[in-house]
Amino acid sequence: MKIKEKIENISINKLINLLFVCNFIFLFMVIFFSDALKADEILYKFKSPSFSGINTSSHYLTIENQEATRVRDIKEEIEAYKDELAREADNTTLARFIRNLESRIYAQLSRQMVEQLFGETPQTSGTLELEGNTIEYKVENELITLTITDEEGSVTSISVPIGSFTF
Repeated sequence: MKIKEKIENISINKLINLLFVCNFIFLFMVIFFSDALKADEILYKFKSPSFSGINTSSHYLTIENQEATRVRDIKEEIEAYKDELAREADNTTLARFIRNLESRIYAQLSRQMVEQLFGETPQTSGTLELEGNTIEYKVENELITLTITDEEGSVTSISVPIGSFTF
């Protein structure tokens, strides 16, 4: 109740004076602080060139280059992994054993061929079939001719003179 009584005690003149002072303060603030309250048109610009159109071609080229680089890196990684697997397969104990055995077999075959050509009872001709390749040799007039025919039919001839064949 006290508030209601106080309000009734305030006279109308005091209310008018109070309103006048409040309006004066408000007007004073509007006039002097209006310079700080400047506004401009609000513009929104997209940052992505796909939407704004600014630098779009370079943006697309950058994306294309990134994609191409990533695809190339993946292919190189796959190739490196395949090469590593191939090296590991070639380096197993079984693979080394097979290479060593083949080397010794070829050495034995070449020793037998040399024995047939230059041994105590040399032969004047002969043929050897090896993995689809045909090796023919002939001795004529102090000249040994080796003719090698591969699976595809390509022919390679090698002629070695017997008289000057020394170490």
